[in-house]
Order: sequence, then structure tokens, then C-alpha cells
Amino acid sequence: MSNLIRFGVSLDAGLLEKFDALCGERGYGNRSEAIRDLIRNSLVQRDWDDSGKEVAGSLSLVFDHHAGNLAQRLTCLQHDFHPYIIASLHVHLDHDNCLENLVLKGPAHILRELGQKLISTKGVKHGSLTLATTGRDLA
Repeated sequence: MSNLIRFGVSLDAGLLEKFDALCGERGYGNRSEAIRDLIRNSLVQRDWDDSGKEVAGSLSLVFDHHAGNLAQRLTCLQHDFHPYIIASLHVHLDHDNCLENLVLKGPAHILRELGQKLISTKGVKHGSLTLATTGRDLA
């Protein structure tokens, strides 16, 4: 970091004690690193809320591949959004159940739409969309 700036923060003693405990639990070497991560997380969250902002993400789906053409329906939906799917991983959890992970990049609103369409597809047992940052706008 080329333009490091120091600033002070006033906190209640009890809050600071809890923050120091959290820093220790999470393995931060100092408060500054923890505060930087909190700020970055807030900025990333703001990007998710900006529907046109390009973000990255991952989508996990668990489903029974024997369920009425479900795998084919999921694949068709993925093809509808192919410009936003960077990679996919399909794992056989057992004889019936599969886990599919998709790596995504694109406008936040499109990734949320894709996630909702896949997760809400009849037969999907569980789905989770996690949005992240492309890292471009973070120091």
C-alpha cells in the first residue's frame, strides 16, 4: 500500500475487547488487518446491491439426478446464461445425489436471476448463491 494513512477510532472499552477477541479467533495479527477486511466486505456488499456492477460468485446445487429430467433442465437453463458461467464442476455424492458448483461472473442482477432460476427449479434439494468481488476496485 503506497499511500498508507493512519487514523484514530474511538470505541467503547467493552466493544474493543470483543473486537480484539474476534481478531484473535480469526487469526488477525493486528486490528488494522481486521478493519481493512471489514471495510472491503462492506464495499463488496455495496457492489452486490448495485445491479449493474460486475461481480463474481459461486452457485452450489444439490439434486437427485434421477428426478424427472432435472439434470437436462438445469443444463438448459445454464445454456441460457452461458456468457456468465466461467466454469462448472459436477460431483456424484452418492448413487442418486449430485453436487454442481458453478463459477460465475457478470452483472449482479443477472447472477442473482440465474441463481434464483436454478435454485427454484423443481427437484433441486438445496442451492446457495454466494456473490463475491472481481477484486478490480479493491486495494
